[in-house]
Amino acid sequence: MCRFLALSQLFMVLFKKSNDLRNYLDSQRKYQGKIGFVPTMGALHAGHITLINAAKNGGKLCVTSIFVNPTQFNDPADFKKYPVTIEKDIELLEAAGCDVLFLPTVEEIYPDGAKLNRHYDLGFLEKMLEGEYRPGHFQGVCAVVERLLKIVIPDNLYIGQKDYQQCMVIKKLIELMDMQNVIKVNISPTLREADGLAMSSRNMRLSPGEREKASSIYQSLRFIKENIQPGKLADLKNQAAQLLTQKQFKVDYVEIADAATLLIVNDWDGKQKLVTLAAAFLNGIRLIDNILLSEE
Repeated sequence: MCRFLALSQLFMVLFKKSNDLRNYLDSQRKYQGKIGFVPTMGALHAGHITLINAAKNGGKLCVTSIFVNPTQFNDPADFKKYPVTIEKDIELLEAAGCDVLFLPTVEEIYPDGAKLNRHYDLGFLEKMLEGEYRPGHFQGVCAVVERLLKIVIPDNLYIGQKDYQQCMVIKKLIELMDMQNVIKVNISPTLREADGLAMSSRNMRLSPGEREKASSIYQSLRFIKENIQPGKLADLKNQAAQLLTQKQFKVDYVEIADAATLLIVNDWDGKQKLVTLAAAFLNGIRLIDNILLSEE
């Protein structure tokens, strides 16, 4: 059913069953006001906590979920290696003042088995960048996010900019669900380590030597930001990718795209708002990052 976790005078309620969570939230809406929701796959870090803080500031009740979703992993080995740190995660959520934690099993989310029973029409978003290199990934993301949103029915959804393309996919999903007037999507800036590396649960898998190299992915994007000029962009992209190759990364892509649509930009007019994105493997660990080129 649920359990209560105490920290000072604050309590967090933990649910494992969808119906129990739904009933609890229905009983709380009239008293608590707006509900903020932060879906996660656990292995929490400071970046997740900024989302919790935003949810706390934006409403009365903060709900977080921890669920490592098998249907969004196109590589089964990657799914098995995903870090699981439940006890530590619970401590972090308590300390951050999270009100409700949803901790479902695979069977709870996928009662008919961990498979995809429908296709989400995501258009070109599914065919480029992450969609190209991780086929089926965004279908799995949509399957679990739709399920979670239907359980929680939040007023506000909080997600991080580090997964830039995924943010756009989730916005598209909410349109497909016809809930764009019900759920507001709030995107928080990427939180970084001192050397610029984007905080990520996957960073836990990096060895000390790999961790030293990992910030190169951010440095390659900074190289683009510092050197971009109106005109053809192919050479700049190639130079940034070469910076990663020289550090023993296996590069999937280094791209520049329209910040609003994510359509690839090869010839810049100097005015269009852009985002640069990269994905690369470092000894089998896949890292992604992005930087808005139009921000101050």
